[in-house]
Amino acid sequence: MGDSTTVIAFDLYGTLLSTASVAEELTKMYGEEKAKTIAAQARRYQLEYTWRINSMGLYRSFSELTLASFRQATAEAGVGLTSAQEDQIMNAYNGLDVFPDVKDALQALANTPFLDPYIFSNGTVSMITTSLATSPTLSGARGTFPDSKVVSVESLQVFKPDKRTYDHLVKSVGKQADPGEVWLVTSNPFDVVGAVSAGLKAAWVDRTGLGWVDGLGDTLGSRPTVIVKGVDQVIEAITRQKAA
Repeated sequence: MGDSTTVIAFDLYGTLLSTASVAEELTKMYGEEKAKTIAAQARRYQLEYTWRINSMGLYRSFSELTLASFRQATAEAGVGLTSAQEDQIMNAYNGLDVFPDVKDALQALANTPFLDPYIFSNGTVSMITTSLATSPTLSGARGTFPDSKVVSVESLQVFKPDKRTYDHLVKSVGKQADPGEVWLVTSNPFDVVGAVSAGLKAAWVDRTGLGWVDGLGDTLGSRPTVIVKGVDQVIEAITRQKAA
C-alpha cells in the first residue's frame, strides 16, 4: 500500500447491509406491528449492550449480544422466543442484502484506484465473512472485500466507540503515520464521533435526511467530515476533499 492511498472503511450492518430480512422473519413470527417494535428495540439494546459491557470491562461476542437483545425485546413485547425462533432470527443475518445505494458505490470503488476499501465492524470475523459470502450483492464483490480486507474488533474483545477499536483499524491498514488518511463510512452517529475523536475522518450516511443531531459529538467538536444521503455519494465526496 502506497502513501498516496486513502483507506475507506465501511461499517457493515445498517450501513452496507440492510436488516430488512430480519424484520421480515419477525413479521412471520409476530405480525407486522409487533415485528416493527421488536426490531427497533432489539437494535437499541444491541448497541446499548456493547456500550454497557465496554464500560464494565467485560466481553461477549457481538452474536451473543445480538441474541440477548432479541430476548429482551420480545420479552418486553410480551411474546415468547423459542430456541428454534432464535435460530431463525440469527440465520436471517446470513441472508441480508445491501441498501439500494450500495451497488453504485461498489462500481465507483472499482473505478477509484486511490481508495483502498475495507470492512470495519463490531461483528465477529465469522459473522462478517458469512454475511459477505451470503449477501447477493456483496458475494459478487469479494474482489473488493476479500477476507484480508475485513477488520473486526473481535481480537480486541472491546466494541466501538472505544478508541482502541479505531487505533486497531488504523494499525490493521498500515496508516499509523497518517490516521487522517483513513475514512470511516457509517450510518451510526456514535461511530462517527468515535472515529473523528480518534483522529480519523468520517462520512455519515444520513438516509433519513433528518440531518446531524448528536449532542455529545457537538460538545466534543467531533462532527462528520462529510454528510451523504447514500453510500454511493461517499466516493465523490472523498475525491472532492482530496482535491481541495
